[in-house]
Amino acid sequence: MNIIRDNMAPLMFGGMILFMLVGYPAAFSLAATGLFFGFIGIEFGLIRPEFLGNLTYQLFGIISNDLLLAIPFFTFMGAILERCGLAEDLLDSIGQLFGSVRGGMSYAVIFVGAILGAITGTVAASVIAMGVISMTPMLKYGYSTRHTMGVIAASGTITQLIPPSLVLVVLADQLGRSVGDMYAGSIGPSLIQLALFCMWVGIVSIIWPNDVPALPLEARTLHGWALWKKCLRGMIPSLGLIFLVLGTIFMGLATPSEAGAMGVVGAIALAAFYGTLTWKLLYQGMSTTMRLTAMVVFILIGARVFSLVFQGVGGKEWIEHLLTSLPGGQLGFLIFVNIFIFVVAFFLDFFEIAFILIPLLAPAAEKLGIDLIWFGVLICANIQTSFMHPPFGFALFYLRGIAPRSIKTSDIYWGAVPWVGLQVILVVILIFWPGSVTYWLGKGTGVDPSTIKIEIPQIELPPLNFDEPPNPK
Repeated sequence: MNIIRDNMAPLMFGGMILFMLVGYPAAFSLAATGLFFGFIGIEFGLIRPEFLGNLTYQLFGIISNDLLLAIPFFTFMGAILERCGLAEDLLDSIGQLFGSVRGGMSYAVIFVGAILGAITGTVAASVIAMGVISMTPMLKYGYSTRHTMGVIAASGTITQLIPPSLVLVVLADQLGRSVGDMYAGSIGPSLIQLALFCMWVGIVSIIWPNDVPALPLEARTLHGWALWKKCLRGMIPSLGLIFLVLGTIFMGLATPSEAGAMGVVGAIALAAFYGTLTWKLLYQGMSTTMRLTAMVVFILIGARVFSLVFQGVGGKEWIEHLLTSLPGGQLGFLIFVNIFIFVVAFFLDFFEIAFILIPLLAPAAEKLGIDLIWFGVLICANIQTSFMHPPFGFALFYLRGIAPRSIKTSDIYWGAVPWVGLQVILVVILIFWPGSVTYWLGKGTGVDPSTIKIEIPQIELPPLNFDEPPNPK
């Protein structure tokens, strides 16, 4: 009994991992583990019964968190843009622009995925949209199946790091940092990732040119001003919507939730502009939003139940001691955490990682003096791999769902491998070059507030004499 009492925190952590491996839904697994060990903790005298009364405040805090309103707004916006016709226009025009270059369609898919990511913020919308509109043309013009599957999946997961990413919103909430700062910090890594992806396409076009042929002459239907006019037709609405969402946040004109609401209005206006706005489109978007939002809230509730009891039995101190005592200080901590998350991402999706692991890791990171914005963006870059991991990556599941039966599942998995490697390279770059994140943050005044001394001059007042009557004047 003494052994159980002294090791309640690691036992609770192990119980949570066991539930996850069984495959029971994460939200209910977390809540059940938390309540079970909560009752055991009461019996062993580790926590008082009234301690569990804090659950009501925790749950109310979730429901009343205005920041989480950004999740349904961005999800709804992405669901509408996925089907409105904007992506088709962009891919067609940019594909024509790069048509004469080997790998031109791959470059187009990467750039359109980045633009779509900067508008939608959701991976599912980007992967499905890019797969539906680009898979058939790429295979038709001779691109290899593995490269096609890999570049489409990778272009969709760019969304996770590019603002207004839902992952960055959730991480900002869990780390207690500003969403605007998280968005600003992710600008540099997003550009590095785009560069890495384009470099890989360039390498493939040199080593395996037959896998990424240029468009045939008969497919290059636009030239000169007609080509640039079509590019502008797709780019101007996209840039306008990006400014409506991100520009208002960076300029301090709107909160993420307000910007998301304006983005929904802009997405509906774009769908009307392209003539695709129907009641069916709105219903499908609302249905997708409802399912995702409900899943997020239930996972967050389960995670709060687990984390409250875990802290009550001494879990925070146990995790903090375990992580801060790793050899190598900050570097050792970051390497261990990123390897751990890379492995865990085989089994958990990004919401589960953000809600379960980040509250456990953040205190140790802060104690080691790690900037939490840098830490959050680094984790976001790592969590990207959860969408690309064979065989459990959600992006691969989405591709399997829209790909024809003639394409083997193994080709989808092998096609994803090089792009997962590029994402890992990005994580390594961010670890050894924190300036790629922190450079984009506000510089402030450069003054340490703790060194500021405010001296108020003392004014001598005349003495008061209460014995004399007041002067009538």
